[in-house]
Amino acid sequence: MSDSVMNTYGRLTVAFERGEGAWLIDANGNRYLDALSGIGVVALGHAHPAVTETINEQGQRLLHTSNLYQIPAQIELADRLTALSGMDNAFFANSGAEANECAIKISRLYGRKKGIENPTIIVADGAFHGRTLATLTASGSRKVQAGFEPLVNGFQRAPFNDIDVIRSMTKNKNIVAVMVEPIQGEGGIYVPDDGYLQALRTICDEHDWLLFLDEIQSGNGRTGTYFNYQQSNILPDLVTTAKGLGNGIPIGVCLARGKAAEVFQPGNHGSTFGGNPFACAVGNTVVKHIVDEDLPKRAAVLGERMLDGFRNRLGSRNNVRDIRGRGLMIGIELDSPCSDLVKSALDKGLLINVTADSVIRLLPPLIISDSEADQIVDIVSSLIEAL
Repeated sequence: MSDSVMNTYGRLTVAFERGEGAWLIDANGNRYLDALSGIGVVALGHAHPAVTETINEQGQRLLHTSNLYQIPAQIELADRLTALSGMDNAFFANSGAEANECAIKISRLYGRKKGIENPTIIVADGAFHGRTLATLTASGSRKVQAGFEPLVNGFQRAPFNDIDVIRSMTKNKNIVAVMVEPIQGEGGIYVPDDGYLQALRTICDEHDWLLFLDEIQSGNGRTGTYFNYQQSNILPDLVTTAKGLGNGIPIGVCLARGKAAEVFQPGNHGSTFGGNPFACAVGNTVVKHIVDEDLPKRAAVLGERMLDGFRNRLGSRNNVRDIRGRGLMIGIELDSPCSDLVKSALDKGLLINVTADSVIRLLPPLIISDSEADQIVDIVSSLIEAL
């Protein structure tokens, strides 16, 4: 590791030179099965031919103009995403954190326009929404907040998956929105009870709040539908996504519906790079392949295959607290911290991640084969059995 790079990550020593589908190859030719896909980013796998072709073609034509002008690829991508999501319009950014910042600003301005002087957003314990000052404040982790005080005002915290606590907060006249992940990612792959999102939708409707869903990690087909909320048969007022939308090219989007879609006017928000021709051309290619190849359905099938495999191998082990997930967003919670397993898996040619100290997080590309899925189950299970 060079001293010229800021020391913000506990990086592994391996460096990769190229990728092929679900595999990465290092400088020595060693192959690694990627069960993390760049933290849920490379949904179509590494060096996907259609993505590569789009990058080459668009790179020779036009990279950037700014949002002072019409951008046909941006309009096309907005049309695709609004049609898929049931939303009305889109604001493009460069990351999930920026997309969440946009939705936070919409929520606050929505409240201000209703005459609320101190608009407040309900957020969840264990959440992760980004590392800007507003999004780390909205996150439910003291680890990401520590040292960056004073934090941003305007957030009130509630336990994740606890509707009764949300109901108890309805007397607060400053509340303007509820902001949650449909499945908590960084917090440990927590899947809420059936009916949780529907109950949030009902409460928001009753009190004229916005329902704001962070699908940065769970969106783009990962959990079995294009967006996870579609499994609950509801529509949010705001939904954000990023990660898998660009297959490695930085892009994020905030989608809005109804009253939330009418809040911003020219001058309220902007981005120099957001939604530029290059990022949106790639985004269009990624979305097209996710939809045309029915990868959300494939993720659902593979996810059940992997969860069944883990439960068969590990379900009776005392050191395994829980095996959970949806689609190709899987967590295995152990009874003690297990970050050492990241290096152990690397030694066996597998890339994994540990989040919330004791949860093995698996976010493989949506294009993995049955045999690659089984290989992930076998290696991870063997590592846990050896503890």
